[in-house]
Amino acid sequence: MTGYPMARDRRLRRSPAMRRLVAETRLHPASFVLPLFVVEGVGVERPIASMPGHSQLSVDKLIPLVEVAAALGIGGVMLFGVPAEKDPEGSGSWDPTGPVPSAIRAVRHLDLTVWADVCLCEYTSHGHCGVVTDDGVVDNDATLPLLTRAAVTYADAGADVIAPSDMMDGRVGAIRDGLDAGGHVDLAICSYAVKYASAYYGPFREAAGSAPAFGDRRTHQMDPTSARQAAVETRHDLAEGADMVMVKPAGPYLDIVARVRAEVEVPVAAFQVSGEYSMITAAGANGWVDLDSVMLESLTGITRAGAGIVLTYFAIDAARLIRREWA
Repeated sequence: MTGYPMARDRRLRRSPAMRRLVAETRLHPASFVLPLFVVEGVGVERPIASMPGHSQLSVDKLIPLVEVAAALGIGGVMLFGVPAEKDPEGSGSWDPTGPVPSAIRAVRHLDLTVWADVCLCEYTSHGHCGVVTDDGVVDNDATLPLLTRAAVTYADAGADVIAPSDMMDGRVGAIRDGLDAGGHVDLAICSYAVKYASAYYGPFREAAGSAPAFGDRRTHQMDPTSARQAAVETRHDLAEGADMVMVKPAGPYLDIVARVRAEVEVPVAAFQVSGEYSMITAAGANGWVDLDSVMLESLTGITRAGAGIVLTYFAIDAARLIRREWA
């Protein structure tokens, strides 16, 4: 191939219209899923200090926000419950009158998908993702039926996607069996197949009230030094019945997103987590970066790495910018 001066790569970058025409990666609101925190009560809107622009919301306050998301063409919302009371088993997670089932019933008629996160950490008094033994160890097998009860409760309420994030071995298979036995054979599971024990989750733990009272989650969440294990975890979850898989966090693990995308043929999601959101937002608020530009660039990077679905707290702001560009 002839090089410079006959070949001039800048020809395809000479105008905004040309750049749009040849763009290899395109952001679309339909690929975004907006995470939301649901609490009990009426008229509740508690701002989350470490996540400016986001709040814990009661169902009546959540409905208008989901309506905005639907109007913008956003693909879905992910619901996390923040109960008023907790216990060692996290029994609030399968309460049909709890915040998440109530929110599902309130918004399921809207034109987007409703995702329900399945984990016990928001609901347990100790803050761990499952039942804890007297020795302080999370009991994998004893936790599975509890996760299944929660998943079936969300399915009964009308969820479109069940998303287990607990990282217990065998939880996808247990949940799939429970959903099928409960008459929900057509309900999709998006497994947090590759979830790392990350320091980027800090703001989420404030938002969901899920910080562990002791210890950490390194015995079940993946070690950040591990890359090849991502393929193993993904294969196991698909064999157990997952319909989609997720990588979490997204930004610091773009190599993992690309690895998983190359490994599987099912949809791949990536979660731009609370720490990513908070750092970009803080830098923008201080004038250190242009918030809108960095927001869209970060989402482009995640999508370019191979994520067809991006869970992001920027979903509404990004969708508005994208639609403005279309106008």
